[in-house]
Amino acid sequence: MRIADRESVEGRRERITVVPESLDDLWHLTYVVEPGDSVSGDTTRRIRRDDDKTRDTGGQREPMWVELEVTDVEFAKFANRLRVGGEITDCSREDQLGFHHTLNVEGREELTIEKVWQVDQLERLEAAVEAAEQPDVAVVTVEEGQAHVHTVAQYGVEERATLTGTTGKGEYARGRSELFDELASVVERLDVEAIVLAGPGFTKRDALDHIEETAPDAAGKIQVVDTASVGDRGVHEVLKRGAVDRIQTETRIAKEAEYIDELMARIADGAEVAYGIEAVAEAAEYGAVERLLILDERLRVERAGEGEWDADVNDVVASVERQGGEVTVFSHEFDPGQQLANLGGIAALLRYRLN
Repeated sequence: MRIADRESVEGRRERITVVPESLDDLWHLTYVVEPGDSVSGDTTRRIRRDDDKTRDTGGQREPMWVELEVTDVEFAKFANRLRVGGEITDCSREDQLGFHHTLNVEGREELTIEKVWQVDQLERLEAAVEAAEQPDVAVVTVEEGQAHVHTVAQYGVEERATLTGTTGKGEYARGRSELFDELASVVERLDVEAIVLAGPGFTKRDALDHIEETAPDAAGKIQVVDTASVGDRGVHEVLKRGAVDRIQTETRIAKEAEYIDELMARIADGAEVAYGIEAVAEAAEYGAVERLLILDERLRVERAGEGEWDADVNDVVASVERQGGEVTVFSHEFDPGQQLANLGGIAALLRYRLN
């Protein structure tokens, strides 16, 4: 993410122009832009005729600048774009005022956002700017008869390939070699700067030897890590062990895995923890929250006024930050976020236990 411009406007509002440079950046903006915000940018629009107000389906779309009052936001991961819909409040064509329009924001397109910014939203922007300097990483987990390839992104871990083959050595050596050939081919095509190769036993070492022979350029990006599992569990182990952290200075997902593990351990021990909106709001009121954990999707729903929580989420977040607590917003697309969702979408690591 790149911040192109930033200025204060009246009413504690601030106007920030951002340039998303990756799919991760578009995902971050999904949780920054919310209903009621003012968003502007360049777009194209098929103009309605003045006579009957019907769409001119035979004409060309006309480029223009629009400003919207946001009503809905959608992260279209597979279309590589962010969709921001709303009513046109300002426009380079006055006859379009009041109509609904959708800005399709793609990489390297400027988007200006004007709003009263929450602290966690500004922190998310800063994290996106810092993340632009971090290398892209893939995690490959392998054991006899199977291999899995995942890529690590700010919005979560995405499975890229699952490969299967015959197990064992000796008479099965040919099938094993074919599995390694296929894995080397997948790894060679990955557009990443670093690869973590993990799994139980010696199979990963044999796979590495094979990759070094058949795809030496990819082999030069590989670091080997021992894990007890493969697939999703193997990736979780890699993140917990800090392997990705050693490559990416500070990855969001590794932090989430660490915090959710600490949360679950404290729950099991009956230690300093709160979960669910009522318990967390009470802990925040007493200044007991050391770190607030909140699910991005839940945060967005509550801020849009579409949730079911009795407490105001902005008040809870502000209270935690005012009293020196930290706030971590979890991605709902990765396992730690799913675990947090099972606890109501909000939890807290406390400084002390409440009675």
